[in-house]
Amino acid sequence: MAVHIARSELSRLRDLVDQFSEGRDAVTAERLGAELDRAIVVDRLPPDVVAIGSRVRFENAATGVVREVVLVYPSAADATAGRVSVVAPIGAALLGLSAGDSIDWPLPEGRSARLHILSVQPPPPPEPPAASAPA
Repeated sequence: MAVHIARSELSRLRDLVDQFSEGRDAVTAERLGAELDRAIVVDRLPPDVVAIGSRVRFENAATGVVREVVLVYPSAADATAGRVSVVAPIGAALLGLSAGDSIDWPLPEGRSARLHILSVQPPPPPEPPAASAPA
């Protein structure tokens, strides 16, 4: 299964891998780095590929639990609001997958999950810059 990453996000994602390479997120950062190494880097992602800002519905095949989350950079993460960091185990697993894909992914404490992507909503377009007042 191919993983796709937007060229515009690759540098920032690699910086995150370096930033989180030590401490409690080191294992996930290493796995994310491995996913980036094998990724197909494209200028423009198809809308059904999970990117930063995408809303993703997925099922944990082992439990049957369906979740909907938005994949975000660590500074915007908020589990209670369904905003999952790309350096969290589930976030790293989802990045670059497409609707219909499944992945087996290791979780903390020796657990693992088989995640199946049900749907992907692309990130909203960037807001236009605020118009400046006429002089």
